[in-house]
Amino acid sequence: MSYYLDRDGVALKNFARYFLHQSHEEMEHAEKLMELQNQRGGQIFLQDIKKPDPDDWESGLGAMECAYHLEKGVNQSLLELHKLATDKNDPHLCDFIETHYLNEQVKSIKELGDHVTTLHKMGAPESCMAEYLFDKHPLGGGERRAEP
Repeated sequence: MSYYLDRDGVALKNFARYFLHQSHEEMEHAEKLMELQNQRGGQIFLQDIKKPDPDDWESGLGAMECAYHLEKGVNQSLLELHKLATDKNDPHLCDFIETHYLNEQVKSIKELGDHVTTLHKMGAPESCMAEYLFDKHPLGGGERRAEP
């Protein structure tokens, strides 16, 4: 999403920075979970990662809405993993998921939902000016974000 929003035909720099930061966070989360699996003597079976559908979001709002739904899906998967850990009487995994993932997921879902709501209130997607103005402000502390 970051590089889609950074291309010359879209040119939403703060959206791009925001999504680049988000992708780095998601990679760290995946690595942390795989590290735990290795520490506990498990075996990692990687599966194909399906590309987002669609992969042409047409706007910053479209990308935000897609990310919002993806985050909700990840949150649901984490809740299911937590339930499985509870059912299998694995308090260590339950604590790990609670400590490293669940609160952060809720915050991320809230932040994305707020961005989507704000964009709609500003007139997006009908008004391109809404996204332009919204992009002029760092998203989620965007001044600290890595460059795409």
